[in-house]
Amino acid sequence: MIIALQSAGIAFLSFHTLSIPGRTTGVMRTTVVSPFTVDGSRYILSFGDLSWVRNARAAGWGNLGRGRSTRKVGLVEVESPEKDAVVREFPRQIPAGVQFFVRSGLVQKPGTADQFSAAADRLTLFRIEPK
Repeated sequence: MIIALQSAGIAFLSFHTLSIPGRTTGVMRTTVVSPFTVDGSRYILSFGDLSWVRNARAAGWGNLGRGRSTRKVGLVEVESPEKDAVVREFPRQIPAGVQFFVRSGLVQKPGTADQFSAAADRLTLFRIEPK
């Protein structure tokens, strides 16, 4: 539903769409993400080894959209120790997204900054770069 609304030009909350080419087919696959900013850099956080995460690792780029605006961006995976400090910011900036990480079982309830930091090794973080 969020993807359809974004395609219709309706942007709301922190939602963006991210389209990434498939690893084997090259067909663009779209998912919903909530970018957040730390020290002037934008990031996308995910849980687990989801298909879109594997596609982003392989491609290194995607099309980030919000409403009717879309732009090609680079996607660079961030590792620890840099990742630990960045993931702490997610619950502060995207509080509505915390529930998805708690439900996945990767972050303890209630999903505080410390709990996200403790789960950093189980989370995937991409820095968004201009392409």
